[in-house]
Amino acid sequence: MKRTYSIVAALSISLFIYLFYRSEKTVVNELLILVSSRDTYAAIKNTVMRAVSLNELVIFSLPGGLWIFCVTALSQGFYMKIRSYKIQVGLAPILFAIGLEFFQLMHLTHGTFDLWDIAFYLTGWFLAWYSFRSQRLQQNILSPFTLPGFICLSCFFSVYLAHVNQ
Repeated sequence: MKRTYSIVAALSISLFIYLFYRSEKTVVNELLILVSSRDTYAAIKNTVMRAVSLNELVIFSLPGGLWIFCVTALSQGFYMKIRSYKIQVGLAPILFAIGLEFFQLMHLTHGTFDLWDIAFYLTGWFLAWYSFRSQRLQQNILSPFTLPGFICLSCFFSVYLAHVNQ
């Protein structure tokens, strides 16, 4: 239960930051504008930003660290089998995030390389990896495909919601 509350809190904080402090061209913000209106979204965003001041480190680095925390916590009990190797899915979030930062450094993808992002990723990963490791079940994430596996993979794919459309 502690893990569930931690994940919900972390994802809620990330969503709050993305909705009210990041670009309206972010996919999650475009979805909100689609179901409400641009004027309603702008009014709420302005009210929130006036009421709660956040620094750039919190706005641009914390959500990634929280996402790493959540997806690592969710993936603790899963592995993927490739040939005769079992690979812990809990390693994928940190490898993906740091790899993406280096792709940004080499200008192979959009975004700006930031050491603070890497620091937040590592912190989130270590907190989840060591906080929830006693709850590992060791199940193949794809076979049989289960609800916990679906939730874990959904969290991986939720990173798309942070994509900024150009």
